[in-house]
Amino acid sequence: MSKDSFPGWHGTTIIGVRKGGIVVIAGDGQVSLGDTVIKGTARKVRKISPGGFDVVAGFAGSTADAFTLLERLEAKLEATPGQLARASVELAKDWRTDKYLQKLEAMLIVSDGKDIFVITGAGDVLEPEHDVAAIGSGGNYALAAARAMMDTEKSAEGVARDAMAIAADICVYTNGNLTIETISG
Repeated sequence: MSKDSFPGWHGTTIIGVRKGGIVVIAGDGQVSLGDTVIKGTARKVRKISPGGFDVVAGFAGSTADAFTLLERLEAKLEATPGQLARASVELAKDWRTDKYLQKLEAMLIVSDGKDIFVITGAGDVLEPEHDVAAIGSGGNYALAAARAMMDTEKSAEGVARDAMAIAADICVYTNGNLTIETISG
């Protein structure tokens, strides 16, 4: 089967919300192969602690590729403790220029409780303007829903949970089985 005809792993939704001094990163648990749900309980959000420095990361895309990127991010954070922005930029540079890493198909949302960044293979390290970032097939739905709720009394976790529920209702590649990690700055 050629790469073009293979249905591929598709979809997920990851959201990061910063509100009230708290950052919440939430991800759904669905893994799909084409139009078939393979697993509904995957953990796409993780807490990593390189050198005692906590970072929460969520990923969309190929799982193996995302784990490779998370390992690289951990190494960058060990080399630059407490400097998430610098480690993220170094990872993005490597990802864009290294022949092996260039083939990786994933995106990351990372936070140390103060900053939130979206890291892409195009060399981007993006900080959201409105304290919300979302990636994956349901990312735009979750992003729009969360932005609409940011001025309400809901907590960061409440916004993330409700935005993910809306995304799960709209995106067939997103389910309501959430993994949620919280970190404060």
